[in-house]
Amino acid sequence: MRQLVYGVARKGNEKAPAEATERHAWLAGGAANHFFFVRGRRNGMNATQTQTTATCWKCGKAAEDGHFCGSCGAIQRLPRGTDHFQFFGLPRKLWIAMDDLERRYHQLSWKLHPDNFARATEQEQEMSLERGSQLNDAYRVLRDPVARVEYLLALEGMRKEGTTKQQAPPELLEEVFELNESLDELRSSREGNQHAAEMSALRRRLEEAARAFEEKLTEVDEQLMAGAREWDATVDAGNAAAGRAALGKMNEILNRRSYIRNLVRGVNEELGK
Repeated sequence: MRQLVYGVARKGNEKAPAEATERHAWLAGGAANHFFFVRGRRNGMNATQTQTTATCWKCGKAAEDGHFCGSCGAIQRLPRGTDHFQFFGLPRKLWIAMDDLERRYHQLSWKLHPDNFARATEQEQEMSLERGSQLNDAYRVLRDPVARVEYLLALEGMRKEGTTKQQAPPELLEEVFELNESLDELRSSREGNQHAAEMSALRRRLEEAARAFEEKLTEVDEQLMAGAREWDATVDAGNAAAGRAALGKMNEILNRRSYIRNLVRGVNEELGK
């Protein structure tokens, strides 16, 4: 299971290094990847998201909280099409205050706990269970930086499941060709019982190639971080045209990332046989 590390405990007013506040790493499939977040700043509303006031279905009063009525406390129906960002009351931006997201998640988890609905109506109990499932789905996506980008692209109609292009990036064609040749040699050597020394040399060559592609994956993740900054800036500026361009760049970066990640995974699987 992939483990995300969102920060390290520090004493007193000790500050993290500048690069550490923007880039933390986790290990997935042997490759180092990066994610982006903002600490200590809560996201506000922006042009892509407007606050609406609904009426409580139970008492008829204004229910401004979104999830619960402020007057009678009844759980509320969410508007159709509520996305994960809106679910947490966040703008549709990619740099998220993770401490704020976690706080919102834990608060909603407590409010939606089944014990709090033990004496509620059957309808409210069903709504709370459904809301709890939505909460976990939304949190799972938004806490993962790559899943967050993919989700945003899907919301904006830029990325559909099953349509990801699996083509070698043009700048990597020669390296990919050489890697595939080495993989073919490794498979053939297994079948032909090749000499142990030759097998060992071939494996070392593949391990070096895999490490080189892992470094490229890190570079791609840095490009994705820059794309996320660019998108957020267009949201703040209300520039829709620039926003579409930023989304297009991130979609291409994700396609490149997916290809390289699968390539590294394939090499590691072959080396593990």
